[in-house]
Amino acid sequence: MSTVFWGLLIPFLGTGLGAACVFFLKKDLKLGVQRALTGFAAGVMVAASIWSLIVPAMDQSAALGRWAFLPAFIGFWLGVLFLLLLDHVIPHLHRSIDQAEGPKSRLSRTIMLVLAVTLHNIPEGMAVGVVYAGLVSGLANITAGGALALALGIAIQNFPEGAIISMPLYAEGKSKPKAFWLGVLSGAVEPVFSGLTVIVAGLVVPAMPYLLSFAAGAMLYVVVEELIPEMSAGEHSNVGVVAFALGFSLMMALDVALG
Repeated sequence: MSTVFWGLLIPFLGTGLGAACVFFLKKDLKLGVQRALTGFAAGVMVAASIWSLIVPAMDQSAALGRWAFLPAFIGFWLGVLFLLLLDHVIPHLHRSIDQAEGPKSRLSRTIMLVLAVTLHNIPEGMAVGVVYAGLVSGLANITAGGALALALGIAIQNFPEGAIISMPLYAEGKSKPKAFWLGVLSGAVEPVFSGLTVIVAGLVVPAMPYLLSFAAGAMLYVVVEELIPEMSAGEHSNVGVVAFALGFSLMMALDVALG
């Protein structure tokens, strides 16, 4: 159980370390750095979705023969539709942030910034949780190394997210401790959803392929809807593309080497 506990906590620690950058850096992150960090995060999430989620989901459904893809296909689309529903229920946070102007909107801007990243962390928490649930059940062809690779990959991806929240908040006038804790708060949802997913998946083991691919669909929705547009808009888009390739290849190597 200690392996599961630390595995669920590792991504949250990544967010905290990223948010701690506010204590060591004097100015906001440069645009090129933000593009690189966002691209790297997108690459990690795409690779994790494939090797840590979709491939194990199909492996577990191998008994279905030519239809082994079906549970992963269904689960993937359920994950995409779930995030699409959230986008309709909750206003598009980034657009609302960009439109927030003037002193009156500063608090709203801060809240929306934290909510935007928090929303992205939900599918990531579910992904880590369902992988560790598969490890505990022993029925999802997931090794301890593979689960750790996903947790480390998400932690790497969370590091820039923590920094991207805490640094702008400090630049807008928040104190360093407050900016740090708001950055940490954005990642607190991950261990919560990870733990809940472990419990639910453990009770419904036959649904594991659907849960694994559901998390993959949700994560890829976030990548395509939010991260790729952010990394490729305006200047330094080539930096984002190179960072994407780096994040993808690093997560792929981690998953294979540790799996």
